Amino acid sequence: MNGTERVKLSKVIEKMQLTNLTPDVDTSGIWLHIPEVNRPALQLTGFYNQFDNDRIQIIGNVEYSYLSSLSETDRYERYMQLLSSNIPCLVFCRDLEPEAKVIELATKYKIPILKSKAATSAFMAEVIRWLNVQLAPCIVIHGVLVDVYGTGVLITGESGIGKSEAALELIKRGHRLVTDDAVEIRKVSDETLIGTAPGVTKYFIELRGIGIIDVKTLFGVESIKETQQIDMVMKLEDWNKDREYDRLGLEEEYTEYLGNKVVCHSLPIRPGRNLAVIVEAAAVNHRQKKMGYNAAKELYRRVQENLMRGDDDDE
Repeated sequence: MNGTERVKLSKVIEKMQLTNLTPDVDTSGIWLHIPEVNRPALQLTGFYNQFDNDRIQIIGNVEYSYLSSLSETDRYERYMQLLSSNIPCLVFCRDLEPEAKVIELATKYKIPILKSKAATSAFMAEVIRWLNVQLAPCIVIHGVLVDVYGTGVLITGESGIGKSEAALELIKRGHRLVTDDAVEIRKVSDETLIGTAPGVTKYFIELRGIGIIDVKTLFGVESIKETQQIDMVMKLEDWNKDREYDRLGLEEEYTEYLGNKVVCHSLPIRPGRNLAVIVEAAAVNHRQKKMGYNAAKELYRRVQENLMRGDDDDE
């Protein structure tokens, strides 16, 4: 995390399928730094105190109707004041058409005018959601991220311990790969971490002795996923006979990324252990715990009841 997260406006245009009404304005050098948008209602009345001019500015039905009610001269002045305020862009939602004079003004001030078919509230929600992910604090770690029954499982461990092989077996069992070898982790909230693949290695897996395989090509689009929330971590490590491993799971262990805690299980590796089956079981067990059922606590309860019943029989 370097504190300088940003995203190109051209990437927003592509992702949101926006129409650029000012093709002469270069968007490649325009960057967004915060995941917020602004509907400039107050600004269109002339109030510019505390104006957030670094956000995407959005014109919806309300703003468009208000401007349409003004005289042509007043409307031109309001647009000129807004477009001369060094904003990144102006988006017209609901397929609303700006006047030719507005396009001329925007070209003069080098402000892109964009158009969306989406409803204003729907567009705002989607662009804020997407920007939150793109601009979130980010780190890259060594590991494999897979979607197992809807649970995001991050598999970590030393190089060569079997992470990619476990991921390949999970893919063959119908689960989905997000990324192998390098995982980009973004903190989108104090509760949520999202994992994605770096563009260069997306959907590739490295298998020692075989080489690089393309999961999307070999197993189809149903075997891959763009992003996934990270719900649990499986840490693979060599079996150590002198170490005491948790056999009940009464107490959860956690690891931390970007200040967020994630449930972590240490999984000792030895010949004959089917990692894919174990990861599947761990993912289902994690879902059960989130739904309120804990198998370890249920066993403990039964043992306690049995002991109490035995004490009663002795009396």
